[in-house]
This record gives sequence, C-alpha cells and structure tokens, in this order.
Amino acid sequence: MVFSSLLFLFRFLPAVIIAYYVLPRRCRNLVLFLASLVFYAWGEPVYVVLILFSTLVDYCAGRAVAHFKKGAVAAVLFSVVINLFLLGFFKYGNFFLQIFHRLTGIAVPELDLALPIGISFYTFQTMSYTLDVYRGDAEVQKNFITFGAYVSLFPQLIAGPIIRFKDVAAQLVERKESVACFCRGFVRFAVGLGKKVLIANQAGALWDEVSCMGAGELTTATAWLGILSFTLQIYFDFSGYSDMAIGLGAMFGFSFPENFRHPYESRSITEFWRRWHISLGTWFREYVYIPLGGNRRGLGRQMLNLAIVWLLTGLWHGAHLNFVLWGVYYGVLVVIEKLLWKPVFEKMPRILAHLYTMALVMIGWALFSWQDMSDSVGYMKAMFFRAGAGLANGQTLFLLASNGILLLIAAAGSLSWPGRLAGRLFPEDTVRRDVAGMLLVTALFAASVAMLVDSSYNPFLYFRF
Repeated sequence: MVFSSLLFLFRFLPAVIIAYYVLPRRCRNLVLFLASLVFYAWGEPVYVVLILFSTLVDYCAGRAVAHFKKGAVAAVLFSVVINLFLLGFFKYGNFFLQIFHRLTGIAVPELDLALPIGISFYTFQTMSYTLDVYRGDAEVQKNFITFGAYVSLFPQLIAGPIIRFKDVAAQLVERKESVACFCRGFVRFAVGLGKKVLIANQAGALWDEVSCMGAGELTTATAWLGILSFTLQIYFDFSGYSDMAIGLGAMFGFSFPENFRHPYESRSITEFWRRWHISLGTWFREYVYIPLGGNRRGLGRQMLNLAIVWLLTGLWHGAHLNFVLWGVYYGVLVVIEKLLWKPVFEKMPRILAHLYTMALVMIGWALFSWQDMSDSVGYMKAMFFRAGAGLANGQTLFLLASNGILLLIAAAGSLSWPGRLAGRLFPEDTVRRDVAGMLLVTALFAASVAMLVDSSYNPFLYFRF
C-alpha cells in the first residue's frame, strides 16, 4: 500500500483516523501499532514477522541496557549484530555471494528472497533506540506497544524520514493533537501528494522513455534531458513522500524532522548533502562519523572517517556496484571540497558554484540510476559528446517541446523562491492567505486524485532501498 493510492486515501487512512480519535487516548498508540502492521502486511504479509522480531530484539536490548549496567555493552552489541545480520542477509546476501564467487571461482546459488520493504529505514531506527538508551540520550521505553508504534509507525515506515528515538520519545508518551495541527498536517500531505503524482510521475515517464533508448539513438542533448528528468523525478518523488510522512505525523500529533531543504539550490556538494535526505546524513553523523572520531583526530583521520561514511552511504542504498561507486564518488567530491574550500570553492561566484554543483549532482544521478554498469557507462558517454546520434535531432526537439513546461514548473518548484514570493503576496495571518491556501490545497488534492484514477504509473523510487 502506498500513500498515493485510492485505497490508502479513501479507505485505510479515514478508518485509522476515525479509530484513533474515537477510541480513548490510552488506546492511540495501540491503534497506530496495529494499523501500521496492517499497512506493512498489505504488501508483504510474511515480513511482518521480521519487523516484529526486530522490534522485540531492540525492545529487549534497551531494557537490558537500562537494567544491567555491567552488561550494557553486550546488549548494544547484541542489538547491532542482530540488526545488521538481518539487513545484510536480506539486502546484501546475493551481493556478498557474488563477491565470494568472483574471488574464489566457487559457484554458490543465489538467495531467492524478496527485499523486505523499508528494511533499511526501520533497521536504522531500531538501532538508534538502543544506542540512544546506552548513551543516555533517551529513557528506556518499557511499554512494548509504545515502542512497537515507534518502530512501525506507518507514516514513515517505508521510506523515512529516519526518526531517531530520542527525537520522538516524549511524543510517544504524551503528545497534543489539535484541529490546527491536523489541518497543517493535511496541507503538508496534500502538497506532498501533488509533488509525487503531478510532477514526479510525469518526469518519471519522460525518464523511462529516454532511458529505454539504445545507445545509438541517444543524442547528447537527449541524454542530458533524460537525466534532468530523473533529477527532478527523484527529488519530487522522495521529498513528496517525506512531505506526506511529515503531514501524516502531524495529523496524529507528531512532529517529524525535515528531510529536504531545497537541495538543488546548493552551491557545493557538501551543502547539497546537508539539504538532501537530512535524516540519513544525521544518522550517519551521529552513529558512525562522530564515534569514529569525526574531525577531532587530525586531517588524515577525518578524511578516512569521511571515506567510511560515504562508502556506507552508497552501500545503504543498495547491494549493487553502482551504489557503492556512487557513494565513493560523493566521498571523493566532499574530501576535495574539504581540502580546497578556502582557496577555491569559497571564492567561486554564486552562479558558477551552483552550476558546478548541479552538474556533478546530475552526473551522480546518472551513475545512481543504472544497476548495470555497462548501461551507466554508455549513457554517460552520450552525455559527454560521444552519442551515437550526435548533439541533437528531431526526437530531442519533440521531447523538449512535449515536456518543456513540465520541466520548467518542476525546476521552479524545487527552489525556494516560489514560496518566498507566495509569502509576500499572501502575508501570514490574513484572510487572503487562508482562502488562497484552502483553494490551492483543494485543487492539488483534487488534481492528484483525478490523476490517480486515470493513471497506472505510480512508482516510489525509494521503496527499493
């Protein structure tokens, strides 16, 4: 089940909202826990056992950390080992078997297992709980239902944002729902739904068309047009999901952290990763980079720590060589910026810095989007004037004419200036702003639903991770 489906919008969500607000307050975490399990089981009933097992492991580990002071380290290790084993087995099992085969020549049958949806997200969440309790950043949660609601919370279960336990510990026990909060949540949800259905899906259709072309059909301009469409698709797809997750959380009284802050406005790769998938970057910084020593042990050690974090970031996205190389690619870029920031990047003109950043980001997406490295190499050759069909042709012009307005709207929507302009035209606490906001949200929701009725193309890219 996905947020951008008629089943979710008109059956599942209304039923959960009614149950949540009609039943006594003491039952609300139970409602969320059970509803989240149903939400997850809708797509993969078998793997509900897996998420319940992960929940039980970290619930017991957290209790052990709090109760047995001398055995706290063992409890943390138990949590980390079990969680990483499950993640490694289901997500990376075939990847490691392929490496073993290449190193030894021994053929080993691959595992015939479907990837549990959202396992990378909820595994990081469960581990963060045990680590937070061990470090004294959060109190142990003794109520299994409450802890289960945290782990499986359906608004952000499948694709984040990754919520650290210490960020919502107090909200799990005592949160204040209100009409105003619910309305703000619905507005945020409707905006995210519009970003996903009206922009991401349409940009994705263009990317699918271009990416299916053979190397001999691609022109350089078509290749860049295609990767631009993927650049916009993945942003509106993932940020739209995050908006919907944050909005749903607000509808149930939660305040989730932001996951995107207009990353395509960045003027460096370092800044880009402070704005893109913020919850993942925060998790790696808090639980990997800083424990390794961060920047406290000299430049050489800092570079090593950054290399480890970026290798893991790439591997987190998937068990394929392209994701590993994508992580290494960004690690190299971040290290170069760290070394040359003051003499080079700090003095770069704003427009040049922005163009530099977006060019490298789009090249990164070209690497990211192809699991078959030969396809990725062939596509990037086309991007850099080694295309089989030359610089441009009639098909390039047709695709640009057919999708130019969509791409312009998407590019503008990825930046912050439309929001600032709207703020000037419709000041806060005015009737004009309230009326305009109501009309906009109604139009977005209605258009999104109409599109869902007529279209069967509705993928979520980050469900794969």
